[in-house]
Amino acid sequence: MPGPAGGEAGAGYRSVPRTFHTPKAALTGPGRAADGQVTKVIDNGDTKDRLDVVVIGDGYTADQLDQFHLDVKEKWNDFLGVEPYRTYQKLFNVWTVDAVSAESGVSGDPGQDVVRNTALGAHFWCDGTERLLCIDQQKVDSYVAKAPQADLVVVLANSTKYGGAGYNEASPSLGYDGIATFSAHNKDSSQVAVHETGHSLGKLADEYFYPGVPEYEQYTGPEMPQANSSVLTADAMAGARAKWYRWLGATSPDGGAVGAYEGGNYYVKGLYRPTDNSLMRTLGKPFNLPGAEAMIAGFYRHAKPAVPVGGARTWSSTARLALPRANDTAHGRVTVRWYLDGKELRRHRDRDRVAIGELTLGRGAHRLTATVTDATSAVRDPAVRASLTGSTSWTVQSGRGAAVDATTRAVAKPDGAR
Repeated sequence: MPGPAGGEAGAGYRSVPRTFHTPKAALTGPGRAADGQVTKVIDNGDTKDRLDVVVIGDGYTADQLDQFHLDVKEKWNDFLGVEPYRTYQKLFNVWTVDAVSAESGVSGDPGQDVVRNTALGAHFWCDGTERLLCIDQQKVDSYVAKAPQADLVVVLANSTKYGGAGYNEASPSLGYDGIATFSAHNKDSSQVAVHETGHSLGKLADEYFYPGVPEYEQYTGPEMPQANSSVLTADAMAGARAKWYRWLGATSPDGGAVGAYEGGNYYVKGLYRPTDNSLMRTLGKPFNLPGAEAMIAGFYRHAKPAVPVGGARTWSSTARLALPRANDTAHGRVTVRWYLDGKELRRHRDRDRVAIGELTLGRGAHRLTATVTDATSAVRDPAVRASLTGSTSWTVQSGRGAAVDATTRAVAKPDGAR
């Protein structure tokens, strides 16, 4: 969840409580007809090739669904203002699933005693923490299941209250990485949203801590699983070649050098964070370098670097790629290598397309393959870097009569990506 509003320390919560189940509101007329409708808001390709974000609103009545769709577009634009979302925006599809609530707003807003009848049971004051915005996960899943694919789920609460939550456990039945919740109309809501996806997609820990709370004064347990939390000092990390040691000393976009700063994951002592003040500690800051690397790893868990343009059954006179990001020196190059029947076509290096008429083809079928590598400077971990290379292939044929291009007399059909 986000830190306390204003960045001040306060009572925290280490995990999102188990969700409870509330009775589903009965809908009539227009509400029943609209409930569950699916819309593709951002289309960057097939679900098998892209990271699919499913956004569901809670506390929106049937008359407020237009506002929900406006809120989704506004919030997604805010996401794209934050790195690494900005650089990798082509990797995402965004879907909405309309959830019609009987009442407007959500429980716990403005006060703990407020209870509203909503589609997803969203409520503040979850487990006694005012800013912790929980949902009924069973209800959320019933709407997620209506979308063609879900890799990340976002619940947008029709509220102005500060808060959110990050459910970072993968769904065993629907396959998504986690759920991020936040308010649609709070001034900090977009930053809360990105922070929560740090948990869901990046599997990152909160980097803030709670001085004066006895249970969080000293950590004495084993190493933490998150990429941005460790029991190791900088010297110990470098010596063990562990955690974010590859980034030690590098200048981070959130300010200062990457090191091991004591305090984080809610504990004042005994745990270290990579930088003094990143987005996982304070809203409005960027992800630090290890955090951005973890986010990119999360993106590529679902999205593919090599994606053919055009349907799998569409024949074309050009084999064309959708690259994962712009090819610029600021972020490192995206390299492309083309192969015809296993032999590299060197003069086509780093092109995003090949005209089949440029190829020397014998009769019959041939295999054209493109291998794409995102050589971004934002990734140093070899295990993550391995996921930044992928290939896709086309079947290339000559002399297919009316089906072939009149000029090249050769056509290509994508076989699929991997």
